[in-house]
Amino acid sequence: MNKENRIHCATLRNKVMSANEAASLIQSGMNVGMSGFTGSGYPKAVPSALAKHIMDANLNGKRFKIGVWTGASTAPELDGALAMVDGIEMRLPYQSDPTCRKRINAGEMEYIDIHLSHVAQFVWFGFLGKLDVAVVEVAGILEDGRLIPSSSIGNNKTWLDQADKVILEVNSWQSAQLEGMHDIWYGTQLPPHRQPIPLVRSSDRIGEPYLRCDPNKVIAVVETHAPDRNSAFAPPDENSKKIAGHILEFLQHEVKKGRLPKELLPLQSGVGNIANAVMAGLNEGPFDNLTAYTEVLQDGMLEMLKSGKLASASATAFSLSNEALAELNADLAKYRERIILRPQEISNHPEVIRRLGIIAMNGLIEADIYGNVNSTHVMGSKIMNGIGGSGDFARNAYLSIFMTPSQAKGGAISCIVPMASHVDHTEHDVQVLVTEQGLADLRGLSPKQRAKVIIENCAHPNFKPALSDYYKRALQFSPGKQTPHLLEEVFSWHLRALRGERM
Repeated sequence: MNKENRIHCATLRNKVMSANEAASLIQSGMNVGMSGFTGSGYPKAVPSALAKHIMDANLNGKRFKIGVWTGASTAPELDGALAMVDGIEMRLPYQSDPTCRKRINAGEMEYIDIHLSHVAQFVWFGFLGKLDVAVVEVAGILEDGRLIPSSSIGNNKTWLDQADKVILEVNSWQSAQLEGMHDIWYGTQLPPHRQPIPLVRSSDRIGEPYLRCDPNKVIAVVETHAPDRNSAFAPPDENSKKIAGHILEFLQHEVKKGRLPKELLPLQSGVGNIANAVMAGLNEGPFDNLTAYTEVLQDGMLEMLKSGKLASASATAFSLSNEALAELNADLAKYRERIILRPQEISNHPEVIRRLGIIAMNGLIEADIYGNVNSTHVMGSKIMNGIGGSGDFARNAYLSIFMTPSQAKGGAISCIVPMASHVDHTEHDVQVLVTEQGLADLRGLSPKQRAKVIIENCAHPNFKPALSDYYKRALQFSPGKQTPHLLEEVFSWHLRALRGERM
């Protein structure tokens, strides 16, 4: 049940219907752009109702599948519900749902893993085909039909512009005080008519606080009152604290060398406990008046805003625990002036990232001795989640830092390997590699120099002798000496792991 009326446009108020009625307007074979980014701002009612329609069709022997395009990951009520009934033909650009992952890796669902900055422009270019329907959650509708964005923006601007038809979910659970936090820039154009994005500081507002949508395209409005899926974060463990300590020590060193200003440069941080541990370290560290230009605002950054260490934060979505979200909503009027939510085509834009000089910090699955990073695939062939925005930031950042524990699976697997089984970020995009063992500054080093410092500083002691032995023999027997490898055994560690043996 909705708790308050958020629909102030008479034209759109006349289009209110149930989620079941709205879902019936989506047909098999359609491409559907759904709102949502890391569990924030996704539609809560229509996807679940659509899953029931698909299940009924399946029971009647009819094949019913759609393409699902989002901003990033969503929630069980969307990805999980549709995957459970085998209702997704194609998924893009990023997912983290276990049922989705299982179907993708079983070959039952097609998946395109795309840099998040590419999605909107690929849709505008027509590279991905026709977008039939957009299903977008908003926090309210103004009298003139403009939309108050929800707790994420993601690709919503593009979905509303490009879709033939639009279904709006108006969620009265979202705080009314979100109004004014967003910054939607409508200056993007197709080549050759593009203009520079006029954003020169991470705190700049260059657009307007509302989304636009042609009321004639809206075929349904659904009222909801349902919470986002919030991520619980564990307290930083010892490894995370050590990784954070190495990064803080490195940043202090860069300030002393004059390569960073004393307030650093805008921070970008991936999702997860290690990222939160780094933010916690920065919150207790010597740096003041920090800024952030990132994809998601997690608990750690909210704590930094609360303490005053972080002056402002720009993102495209929230990814908060229940406790942090309650704290945000309790004092949203105060935070609203210091938090900016933008479309992901701006939050992840390579031009802006390079101009601002971002310090990018992202996680990985494995890295090899030359600095190539795999952030998406387990054992080279099974997708975990996707590349997300890490590539947008890594390639264009002022500093590109990747971080991981040195081993996984209770010590059975090394996260530093001879050759990465899948490469998302080549050695050219990786400047700093960090584990709890130490930090490898790879700037200005040749491949052979990189190998020595990565093995020495980042590998776990249990695996360091084997890596050193491999590298020594590769230097001797590899046919090429620029990036020495023994091709007959570069993946032997992975093969042993697949057989259940220790690497």
